[in-house]
This record gives sequence, structure tokens and C-alpha cells, in this order.
Amino acid sequence: MNPETTIGLRRVKILRPLAIRDFALLWTGAAISLLGDGVYIVAIAWQVYELSDTPTALSLVGVAWTLPMAAFLLVGGLVSDRLDRRRIMIAADLVRGAAVATIAILSLTGTLELWHLFALSIVFGTGDAFFGPSFNALVPQIVPQRLLVEANSLDQFVRPFAMALVGPALGGWCVAALGPGAAFALDAGSYVLSAIAISLIAARPLLDRSEEPTSALADLREGFRFVRAHAWLWGTLLGAAISLLAFWGPVEVLVPFRIKNDLGGGADDFGLVLAAGGVGAIVAAVVMAQRGLPRRHMTFMYIAWAIGCLGIAGLAFATVLWQALAASFVQQALFASGLVVWGTLIQTLVPTRLLGRVTSLDWLVSTSLVPISFALTGPVAAWVGVEATLAGAGVIACIATVGCLYIPGMRDTERSGLLETPSAALER
Repeated sequence: MNPETTIGLRRVKILRPLAIRDFALLWTGAAISLLGDGVYIVAIAWQVYELSDTPTALSLVGVAWTLPMAAFLLVGGLVSDRLDRRRIMIAADLVRGAAVATIAILSLTGTLELWHLFALSIVFGTGDAFFGPSFNALVPQIVPQRLLVEANSLDQFVRPFAMALVGPALGGWCVAALGPGAAFALDAGSYVLSAIAISLIAARPLLDRSEEPTSALADLREGFRFVRAHAWLWGTLLGAAISLLAFWGPVEVLVPFRIKNDLGGGADDFGLVLAAGGVGAIVAAVVMAQRGLPRRHMTFMYIAWAIGCLGIAGLAFATVLWQALAASFVQQALFASGLVVWGTLIQTLVPTRLLGRVTSLDWLVSTSLVPISFALTGPVAAWVGVEATLAGAGVIACIATVGCLYIPGMRDTERSGLLETPSAALER
């Protein structure tokens, strides 16, 4: 980059990591694919509700997506600690792109059926299981530790900007104007562009591998031992698992249902609700990058997440669109603030050679109950009602989050200054 550009990046802290060429390429690809994902979120919901106007149908599509993701996450983590993470991400992008392209073709030709969505969602979820651990483990190989807060703030800026702001708004317009098939085709193309950008990143050898080869089972045990030895890790994963069980399915399934059937909105209105959440997350990311981690970072993270969970209740009781927009803004701003802290903790305190495995365990444990959340959403909503299901989900998630903050040892990183300790010291 030229000197003027570099100086500009230094002044705005959240942009500093972009001065690193490979990080800029990584996030160029990620931003493009996340933009496509934002389009996909709107398209899949409206496509399913066109085929079957019941929450149960979308719930089952969600199960088909998340179940294989959970099943293959450990494999994805193990592979990412053994092979070139860049190549794994490229392969995962192409697999996911192929799955969405097939949905697009079937939708555009008028031959798409629900079972097609179930089958192709399985393929898509499998690709997610390999991409996520490799992506998170590659970041600290590219970015120096002193810039990890800014890198994770940028993560929480770009993700909502692309996936929750621009993507859903574009997806809502695309579905309304051209139909779901065109939106799926747009998403498929985004994965190809992402793969091209990632292919330009320099290959990096894995660090800190022992000279003697180890078995996959031994590597997996090592990852489990590390997580089990740190309360801030296993306690947060436990809390996330309970919280996501409570609210992921209801939010993904019932919010578009409410907008369509209770508020009389269309796909573009659903896109606006997601976009409002994206704006909230973007604002939070910029603030976190400028201020840095709070001294009591674990307490801050948990309080932000707990209040964010209560924000879900606002989506249950909204009677006009602007109320849903406001609830989405607050909820996602708080979630993003906590995720900046969490990402920095993981990438700072976990040894590089274990990052793929620990990240896959993070995803696996946190999302292990999400398929059940999707499976329960339809029957529970039919039993107690859509609004009661959403409100109850927010309250249960909030209680679970607050409870985990009081696990013994949860706030050790605040008390002992571990966040400034080199990760190798944690292995002693």
C-alpha cells in the first residue's frame, strides 16, 4: 500500500489490520461471500414459505443445515490443524457454492421441492463445518497479536455490514423483483469470488507441530484437555449451547413468519429488520475497536450477551415494523460487542497449533443443540403461539447466560491478567 493509505489506516484503529495484504485479501473474500449469505437468508425463508407456509418446514431445513455442520466440525478442526488452512477454505467455498447454485437452477426452472432444499442444505452445512475452523485459525497466523482486537472488531463490522445489512437488503429487493432463484444464483457466485480472493493469500506452514507424527485421536484429546483446563472456555461454550438452543431456531424461523403473517410485510421488510441488526453490530464494532477491551472483559461480555438475549423478546411483541427494527438493532449491537471480546480471547490465549481444534470445539459445543432448537420451534410455536415462543426463548437464554458468569474460575482472565500472557504460558 502507498504511505498515505497506511497512515489513514493507522488513524482509524478498526482499519489497521487491512494494511496487511493477506488479511485484506482474506476479508475481501469473506465480505463477498457474507454478502451472498445475507441474500441467502432472505431467499431461503421466502422460498420455503412459498412452498409450504408453515414454520415447521423452515425448521426442518434448518435442521438439515445445522446437523451435518455439528457432525463434521471436529473433523474440520482436526484437518485445519494438519493441512493448509487456505486450501481447506477454498474447497469449502466451492462446495457451498455448488450447493446453492443447484438450488438456484431448480428454483429458476420451477422444479424445486422441499426435499431438494433438505438434501442441499446438508451439503451446505458440511462445507460450513470445514470453512469456519480454518478461517478463525488462519487469522492469528496473518495478524500480529497487538492487532487482534482490531481484527476481531473488523470481523464484527464486516459480518453484519455484509450479512445483516447490505446482503438482506439486496436479498429482499432481489426476491421481490426477480424471485428467490435469482437471489440464490447471486449467492452462488459470491462463493466463487471468495475462493479466488483466498487463493491469492500466501500459503503458511502450520506452527508448533511436534516432529513426531500424532494420531487424529491424540490430537483431538489434546484439544479437549486444553478446553477442559480453562473455565472461561468450557463455561462459555456451555452457556452458548443452552442459549442457542433457546433462541436460534425461534429467531431464524419465527421472525420472518411474524413479519410475513402478523405485520403484513414482505421479503424486503424482513431484509430491513436484518439490516437494522447489521447497523447495530457495525456501530458496536467501531466503538470496540477504538476503545479496546474493557478491563473486566468477561463481565462485560456476559452482560452484553444477556441483555442482547432479552432483546429477542422485542421481536416477539413488535406490532409495527419500526419496533422490530429497533429490537434487532439493540440485540445485534450487544451480541457483536461480546463477540469482539470472545474472538480476541480465543486467538490470544489459545496456542496457534491448537486453534483449529479449539475453534471447532467452540462451534461444536456452542451449536450442538441448534438442530434440536430448529426441530422444536415449529411444534412449540404451534402449541403456545409464535409470540410466546420468541419471548420465552429470550428469557431462557438470558438466564442461562447470567448463570454461567458465576461458574468458579470464569473470570480468572480478569483477575490474573492472562490476556497479556503469551499463549505458551497457558500450557505449563
